[in-house]
Order: sequence, then structure tokens, then C-alpha cells
Amino acid sequence: MVKITIEEFAKNYIKENPGEKYKEIVELLKEARERKKSGAACPTCGKPMWMAGSAISGEDGCYFCLTGEKDSSEDYEIE
Repeated sequence: MVKITIEEFAKNYIKENPGEKYKEIVELLKEARERKKSGAACPTCGKPMWMAGSAISGEDGCYFCLTGEKDSSEDYEIE
């Protein structure tokens, strides 16, 4: 995964999704980061939670369980 700050991710996300609000995305990402720090993991398989995907989808999960894809090398994850 490509590491990125919350602010950078939110900026890029709203550029691609102009109907979204920067502050709301930042808050969702911060909440996901706190859940992961508190021990949250993918409820389906137990692997580490993908913070970026979990924040945007509204559902905690690992990369594979949220996307169905195995290669996460080009996707973002919050630092």
C-alpha cells in the first residue's frame, strides 16, 4: 500500500468526488484510524483493517474483503 496522510487522502478524494465535503472525509478517516488503534480488525477474516477503505465504505474490513482484490500495492492507506 501507498502511505498517505489523512489530509492528502481527503484532498485527493474530494477532487475525484466533488459532491463530498473535505471536513467530513477527514473526520471519517480519523474515526477509522482510532478504531484500528483500538484493535478493530476485519470482522470477516480477522486481518488488519484497511483504514482508507473502511472510512469511505462505512464498513470496517480488510482490503480483500472490501474490494475482492488481492493486490493492494497501488492503493492508499492512511499513515
